[in-house]
Amino acid sequence: MRVAIAGAGNVGRSIARELIANGHTVLLIDRDPNAIKTDSVPGAEWLLADACEVDSLEEARIDKVDVAIAATGDDKANLVHSLVAKTEFAVPRTVARVNHPSNEWMFDEVWGVDVAVSTPRLMCALVEEAVTVGDLVRLFSFRGGKTNLVEMTLPFDSPIVGRRVADLNLPGDFVLVAVIRDGEARAPQHDAALEGGDELLFIGNPDAEHALAQFLAPSEQRLQQGDDDDNDDDD
Repeated sequence: MRVAIAGAGNVGRSIARELIANGHTVLLIDRDPNAIKTDSVPGAEWLLADACEVDSLEEARIDKVDVAIAATGDDKANLVHSLVAKTEFAVPRTVARVNHPSNEWMFDEVWGVDVAVSTPRLMCALVEEAVTVGDLVRLFSFRGGKTNLVEMTLPFDSPIVGRRVADLNLPGDFVLVAVIRDGEARAPQHDAALEGGDELLFIGNPDAEHALAQFLAPSEQRLQQGDDDDNDDDD
């Protein structure tokens, strides 16, 4: 896979190293001569140019890449690069870094962004994922928010504990893509039964997230369970 990265700062160079280590071809683009540090990522191609200008992207042959990543520290530059890459050069997939959470709403298909990566949101999601049980946590959005990766650690009182994966009739178009049990990720097996404490990963439409949360851990049931516990304490 050929990948172009706009922004050769610490973030861009780190992404480039990971991609090169995984066998991909990477082009780093930056308009700042001080950012062109070829020794820092020797396996990459480098281009001193403005990644927001059409002429520069023509020189970079951006129309030949599979993915364009906007990884600068400037949200405006990341949006413009994504828009030009998508609309002028028909890049199949664009990924853009969101530096300021208040700008996240702009990073969608209107600006040519297929995947927006917001570090604060991602860190918050990972914290929630690590400490919450019975709550649906959004980990990632794809295609401008039209498809989400969500997670729930299954509570022991969930109505689906003990049921086979094949018997689940998930709401909307959600698909169970992985089960993490005892720290080990595994593909869902049709005949496998779910257990309390399983960490379940789903992909689907965000419009059905509330229905999925209710399916996995009905709030009424959990509230009733809490009330029963309180009554037990009074006895």
